[in-house]
Amino acid sequence: MSASPRPAPQPEPVRRRIPVAAALRRSFSKGYGLGDFQADLLAGTVVGVVALPLSMALAIAVGAPPQHGLYTAIVAGALVALLGGCKFQVTGPTAAFVVILAPIVTKHGVTGLMTAGLMAGVLLVIMGLARLGRLIEYIPYPVTTGFTAGIATVIATLQLKDVLGLEAAGPLPEHYAAKVAALWAARGTADVFELAVAASTLALLLVIPRVVKKVPAPLLAITLVSLAAVVVAEVYPVFSVATIGSRFHTTLDGVEFAGIPPVLPTPALPWGDGLSHELVRELLPSAFAIAMLGAIESLLSAVIADGMTGTKHDPDSELIGLGIGNIVAPIFGGIAATGALARTATNIRAGARSPIAAVTHAVVVLLSILFLAPLVAYVPMASLAALLLLVAWNMSELHHFIRIVKLAPRSDVFVLLTCYGLTVVMDMVVAVSAGVVLAAVLFMRRMAELTGSRTVLSTADDLGEFALPERVALYEINGPLFFGAVQKAMAALHAIRGDSYEVMILHLGKVPFIDSTGFVALENVLDGLVRRQKTVVLAGPLPRPREIFDKARLEERSKRVYIAEDLDAAIRLAGALVSA
Repeated sequence: MSASPRPAPQPEPVRRRIPVAAALRRSFSKGYGLGDFQADLLAGTVVGVVALPLSMALAIAVGAPPQHGLYTAIVAGALVALLGGCKFQVTGPTAAFVVILAPIVTKHGVTGLMTAGLMAGVLLVIMGLARLGRLIEYIPYPVTTGFTAGIATVIATLQLKDVLGLEAAGPLPEHYAAKVAALWAARGTADVFELAVAASTLALLLVIPRVVKKVPAPLLAITLVSLAAVVVAEVYPVFSVATIGSRFHTTLDGVEFAGIPPVLPTPALPWGDGLSHELVRELLPSAFAIAMLGAIESLLSAVIADGMTGTKHDPDSELIGLGIGNIVAPIFGGIAATGALARTATNIRAGARSPIAAVTHAVVVLLSILFLAPLVAYVPMASLAALLLLVAWNMSELHHFIRIVKLAPRSDVFVLLTCYGLTVVMDMVVAVSAGVVLAAVLFMRRMAELTGSRTVLSTADDLGEFALPERVALYEINGPLFFGAVQKAMAALHAIRGDSYEVMILHLGKVPFIDSTGFVALENVLDGLVRRQKTVVLAGPLPRPREIFDKARLEERSKRVYIAEDLDAAIRLAGALVSA
C-alpha cells in the first residue's frame, strides 16, 4: 500500500510574515470595552500633558523650532502606537537623540534633520522585516549604561546656555570640547534672572511630585514659573528673560506667530525642492545612527514596560511601527522619534490598557497646539532647560553607573568607561560600535580561559570508572574549541613524548561547540599524529555542529583515524588496536 501524498504546505498568513500592529491586534483580540476605553483616555491625557513641554524642550535642544517636537509627538506617537508591537509604548522625541540630531541641524538645517529621520525610518522598517528585533538582547549592559550616561552628560552641558542665559557667538560647535570652550568663553554674559527662573523650575520639579500626585509635575512647575515671570516683568520692567515667544517666530500666509503656530501640521516633502545624491550620502551615517539608537531605546523601553505589566511585546512589529512613524512624521514636520521610557512608564502608572492611550496622548498634544499656542509663547527658555537637566539626571542612572564601577569585573568597567568617554568626545555610533566589539573580544577571552585540557598517559592517573590500557594516551579538551581558544587547548598536546604511546585518544565529549578555526586545528593535529605513525581515536559525543565531521569524512582520509561514540567505547577500541 503506497503512502498517501503529503498535503501541500499552506502559505503563512500575512500577519505572520509582516508583523504589523501586533500590539493593537492583541489588545482587541482579548476584548476591549467601554471601561478600557475610558482608562485609555485618562492615561493618554496625563501622558499628553507630560509630553507637551518635553516635546518642545527636546526640539529646542537639537536646534529646531518647538513645534517640530510637537508634530513628532502627534504623528509618530499615533502611528507607532497603532502599528507597533508594545501595548503601552509612548513614542516621541527623546533626550537620547539630542547628541545625534544637534550636529545635523548645525550642518544641514531642519530640512536635513527631517530628511535624515525619514531615511532612518526606512532602515528601521528593513530591520523589522529582517526580524532583527531580538538583536537588542546581544548589546551588553555596560555598553548601554555607558552611552546613556554619556548622552546625559552632553544634554546637561547643552542646557547651561539657557540656564545661565549665555549669549554665545553663533551656534555651538559640533564637538563636545569645542562646545564647552564656547560656553566658557561666553561666561561673562550670564544673567542672574535666567538662573533664578531655571532654579525655581528645577526646585518645583523636585518638590511637586512629593506633594501633588495626580497632576504631572512639569505642567504645574512650568505653568507656575511662567505666570510668576509674567507678573514680575509687569511689576519690575527691568526683569526680562527669554521665552519661546521671544526666541521663535513663524510666518504663515503673511501672519507672524510668536512661539508655535496654532495650525495643524501640513504634509510636505522634508527636503524641500530637491533631494540630491550628495545630500543622501552625507546624511546616511547620521540616519544609520538614528535608526540604531531609535531601535535600542524603543526596544529597551518595551522590555521595561513588559516588566512593569507582565506582558510581552513583539520586537519586530515595534521596529516596523517605529520605522513607519519616522517615515511619515518628517512629511508633517516631525523629527526623529523613538520610544520614550519616562512617558511609557507614566502611561502604565496612569492605567493604560492598550495602544489607544498613546493615540490619545497624540490627540491631546494636537489640541494643545490649536487652543493653547498663544499661552505657550510665555514659557521661559530657562524653564525648559531646567526640565531637560532633570531628564538628563534621570537618564544618567548614576547609581547604576557607580555600582558597575564598584562591583563589575575590570573588563566590564573598561567597556563602560570607554563607551562613556567615546559618547562624550566622539558620538554614539562610535561608542556603541567600539563597546560591542570590546565586549565581544573580552567575552571571547573569558570563554578561552574556560577552555582547558588534560593529558592522561597511564592507568595511575585518575580516569574515574575507566581504566586506560598500556601504550594508550588520552588527551581531553574541556570547553568550546573556537578561534580564541585553539592555541591554549592544543598547546599541551605537542609536548607529549611520542615514544610513550601508540594510540592517542582525543576526547571531545566535553567540547560543546567547534568552529572552523578549531576544526582546522584539529585536522592539523590529526595529520601530525598520523605522520608520526600514531593511531588516533576521536571520542565523542562529537561537538556541534556535527555536520562538519560528517562532511570531512575523517575516517576515510586515513586508516589510522577512528571515531568512537563515547570515551568508554574509545578506550575499548584503543585497547583492541594496541593488542592487534
